[in-house]
Amino acid sequence: MGFLTETAMALLGTTRSSLEGPLPLTSQRVIEWLAGPATISGARITPESALRLAAAYAAVVVISQDVAKLPLVTYQRLDQGKVRARQHPIYGVLHDSPNPYMTAYQFRQTMQSHVMTWGNAFANIERDQDGDVLGLWPLRPDHMERPVLSKAGTLIYRYTLPDGQPRDMPQSEILHLRGLATDGLWGLSPIALHRETLGLALAAQEYGARVFANDARPGIVLMYDKRLSDTAIERLRNTWTREHQGLSNAARVAVLEEGITLQTIGFPPEDAQFLETRQFEVQEIARIFRVPPHKIMDLSRATYSNIEEQAIEYVTDTLGAWLANWEQQINKDLLIGAERQVFFAEHLVEALLRGKTLERYQAYQVARQNGWLNADEIRERENLNPIADDSGAVYWRPANMVPADTPAIIPGAGA
Repeated sequence: MGFLTETAMALLGTTRSSLEGPLPLTSQRVIEWLAGPATISGARITPESALRLAAAYAAVVVISQDVAKLPLVTYQRLDQGKVRARQHPIYGVLHDSPNPYMTAYQFRQTMQSHVMTWGNAFANIERDQDGDVLGLWPLRPDHMERPVLSKAGTLIYRYTLPDGQPRDMPQSEILHLRGLATDGLWGLSPIALHRETLGLALAAQEYGARVFANDARPGIVLMYDKRLSDTAIERLRNTWTREHQGLSNAARVAVLEEGITLQTIGFPPEDAQFLETRQFEVQEIARIFRVPPHKIMDLSRATYSNIEEQAIEYVTDTLGAWLANWEQQINKDLLIGAERQVFFAEHLVEALLRGKTLERYQAYQVARQNGWLNADEIRERENLNPIADDSGAVYWRPANMVPADTPAIIPGAGA
């Protein structure tokens, strides 16, 4: 039985002590992050600071939301086909609500964001005395230590509670999603692996903010054809800084005296290079998380003709890998013994692959006329109810087509 049934709120990290010190210093993961070197750019990158980058935040959000919004259904295998196993205990846990405090969407979004930033996501499995799953409770990945192998050949997970006390949990009580792993047991954090790339992007972001905060150049140079005294230069500098420095004073009208003139200057080359650097870092972050740039709102290279194909590739390649990870880990950790031969979990991705309306209806027409989809099955895919008189359950086939080994009938020549 999962230990979260007794202290659920505390283990979810909502106690006063957890708010005052959410990362216990005894946590191995926290020690690794604090001891890790700063990047060459000077920025110290953690899973939290990396999300301050708009591109990184968008990549994590778009994938975690897309994974979470897809229905996750538990099926029972038949001799031919499958049927929804609504009577199985994990059906409602995965499809509706894993615990009293979270919906299925919220749970999977949280877990997916954990595995994309920390490289691992953990949930405590609450079971009854018969071993059936009653609930799933997400755990903080920064409180979990690398699992160790017990003498019995199973993994033991050590989790640090909000009060700083460690608690050991057997493998049977943990749902563990892993990202890319070199040993198959502990996922590698993409944030840690690419800290230099993210550090450069974060440093460029901070540099831009400081330029706007401190820049006193409204695109002009002050010119005077005579020599100014030190006092006059200082007074002019202070006046100009007070009136025009900072974002709040941008585009104010400058009033000059004593023959001082303004000369407009162009966009500095180093600033143009700075913008190019920021644009390149967006593409680098898209590569790290394997998302098409347009999914994180970078449309610089998107065209009308390629964006739909990129969207389909995103579903089949990026999301497909994460969905397979979820499904296989659920089948391994939540189903027991012979259950794995009968039941399985699977996401419904058809809604993300629907394509344009005309193309979709043309595909339905081909499937309907060739007899492998009936009207009710098509209506179900379009979120419509079956035809009331059951006529939609009839399959059609072309009347002018017969099996290839059937003798041909030639008019006027007999059989």
